[in-house]
Amino acid sequence: MESQWGDGGSVDLDDTRLEALSPQPLLTRDYETRPALVYERLRQQHGPVAPVDLLGVPAWLVLGYREALQVLQDNDGFPKGLENWRARSEGRVPADWPLGPSLEVNHILIQGGPGYRPLRTAWDVALKPFQDPRHPQAKRLKAAVTAYADELITLVGQGGKTGLADLSAQFSRPLPLMVASHLLGFPGSQGDDALMDMWRVLDAGPDAEAALERLLATLAELGALKLEKPGDDFPSYLLAAHPDLSLDQLARELFMLLGMTSDHVGILISNTVVEVISGEGSVRASLSAGMVRETMNRVVMRKPPLVNFVPRFAVQDTPLGNYTIRAGDPVWVSPGAAHADPLFADHVASGTTISTRAHLSWGAGPRQCPSRELASTVAAAGVGRLFERFDHLDLALPADQLPWRSSPFMRGLRSLPVRYELSAAPVRPSADGPAPGVAEEVLPDQSARQRSSLWRYLTGLIRGGR
Repeated sequence: MESQWGDGGSVDLDDTRLEALSPQPLLTRDYETRPALVYERLRQQHGPVAPVDLLGVPAWLVLGYREALQVLQDNDGFPKGLENWRARSEGRVPADWPLGPSLEVNHILIQGGPGYRPLRTAWDVALKPFQDPRHPQAKRLKAAVTAYADELITLVGQGGKTGLADLSAQFSRPLPLMVASHLLGFPGSQGDDALMDMWRVLDAGPDAEAALERLLATLAELGALKLEKPGDDFPSYLLAAHPDLSLDQLARELFMLLGMTSDHVGILISNTVVEVISGEGSVRASLSAGMVRETMNRVVMRKPPLVNFVPRFAVQDTPLGNYTIRAGDPVWVSPGAAHADPLFADHVASGTTISTRAHLSWGAGPRQCPSRELASTVAAAGVGRLFERFDHLDLALPADQLPWRSSPFMRGLRSLPVRYELSAAPVRPSADGPAPGVAEEVLPDQSARQRSSLWRYLTGLIRGGR
């Protein structure tokens, strides 16, 4: 058989089975520090689809933009669902495989089979009030983002009107978690301890497993509360749209919303801030003109927070790139690599204020991220408020020396050190921002806030930086 790629010349398909190719490890030190070079090396060696080793398990990594779209848009030919993984069903995936726990939590991002469609429909229904700008819940959400952003910025200001801050730890990571707590409808500041546990899970430290157990138990308790007394929040809406969900299933869905969305949004905020601070004058000008989303689109084109999607699996032997993908083979699409595919990147204009919408950061096809509008709204509102409240922001390190953290899925900054100058007085929100009194409604009681583990942690960062 033959395939077309590159300059249009035909090449013979390699029918060698994935298990026989002895792929090289993907998650190396080079990958952590310079993933773009690793992707390019794989592209040069294998073309748009490459065999890789993921911590001892072989998989196909899709590097080409065209091939990525083919997989993402063909949910019948490349479905999700670990039950479709041949090596796993044959017992060839180690029981202690490090990526196993994150893929075994069978929530909407992972799930395949007949249970997915009603679950996705319920997600779409439950998220609509928060994503439709005409809905009161969407307006309250935007008010909450602004209020939480102001709260965090004011806390940074306790270290002085000018000074040094880590905008990752002190703003871009806690902000989306606090907003997610608002979405989940945690009473008062009760969700703050859950947010700290979510942080521990995301950092994958030695206490991550215990934190995950506590977090899932807390989310199940929250679900039981919403069953007894529904509110205007995501868990209540999801239960109403999908009454058959058990509390255990609901906890997994809430875990996905809390973890995936918040980490993605936090990275997007940090990356956008770096783009604005270190970018050309046109970047700052576009931001001041209210084009935050255009700046974000450029950011996700070059530095997508989600660099590799969770796996899909070929239903039947399928030619893809220069190889034949066998039925049951795992296929990981890499938007980080696809955006750098010369066949795509060479057609994206550089140095323009208007960006392309053809990026794959939220996926594509029928399983595109259901919360993409919500996440974009939170990130844009957070970034916008940050630059309204600070008169001056500069990187405290050269942009090429900022520390990055990589995982098989995400890539973001470990820290974002900046020199700042806070404005003399908070700028009043714009006309479409929070209505008078709304900020007080969405923020918890301050005495309770001060007792929460999240707030003690954030306050400790200020004291430690003095």
